[in-house]
Amino acid sequence: MYVQQTVTNEHLPAVLRAFALSLAIAVIGTMTGTFVPDSLFLPLVFLELGMLIFAFFLRKRKAISYTFLYVFTFISGITTYPIVSHYLALSGANVVISALGTTAIVFTGLAVYATTTKRDLSFLGGMLMAALLALIAISIFNVFWPLSSTGMLAFSFVGVLVFSGYVLFDFNRMKHYGVSAEEVPLMALNLYLDFINLFISLLRIFGILSSDD
Repeated sequence: MYVQQTVTNEHLPAVLRAFALSLAIAVIGTMTGTFVPDSLFLPLVFLELGMLIFAFFLRKRKAISYTFLYVFTFISGITTYPIVSHYLALSGANVVISALGTTAIVFTGLAVYATTTKRDLSFLGGMLMAALLALIAISIFNVFWPLSSTGMLAFSFVGVLVFSGYVLFDFNRMKHYGVSAEEVPLMALNLYLDFINLFISLLRIFGILSSDD
């Protein structure tokens, strides 16, 4: 147990640095999205999904590289641009800034709790995976049969719960089970995915509620 705690203390700062750099690169990617032709967004989404699947199958080896992490987050930033642009046009910059600020506050608060509590939250893993698969299935359904604004609002609230749960799960796992040097890029990727999906879910909620005013 003491060995695991030492590993955690040693490499957690590296995870947070890689995560922060990933967010910065994603912001650059989002700004780059302004110049990307519309015809390229769908291929980039498929590339992003392919990289996610690749990372999923490598997770047991804990072997993704920093290059993979930063290329992925740059592409993710580009594919996030249409969503951000939509809500900028629909609801204005205040909604996007509010969603981003709320995401940062919620993410930080959950991270602090998860790394200070003595409880082992690993039991959340199975429930979160089942909920995530359900969200993916609904997302695919939404492509062919779009949800109503009420349905999308409910979907987004569930997304906030699921990705908040993943923030708790990932930080708590690092505290209790440690992070090796090889795992740093993978854990940073997990935190990035938690943050960006939490942001998108909150952005949808804020956007829908503002349009109903």
